[in-house]
Amino acid sequence: MHVERKQQQAEEMQRRVKELQHQVDELKELVNTLLSVIVEEPDGVHSGAAPTIPGQAMMRVCM
Repeated sequence: MHVERKQQQAEEMQRRVKELQHQVDELKELVNTLLSVIVEEPDGVHSGAAPTIPGQAMMRVCM
């Protein structure tokens, strides 16, 4: 009986780990998408050619 319970707990743990890994994978994809949106320039091109504000330092600029 004790061995059966341990086996059930191990199976439940494996199921939970798989579920959490799936959630982590989904969150990684979401983070990558959000980072892509954040760093995308206003013209939609990742060329580094977006206009800058004259006389402003590049530090502490939030888009």
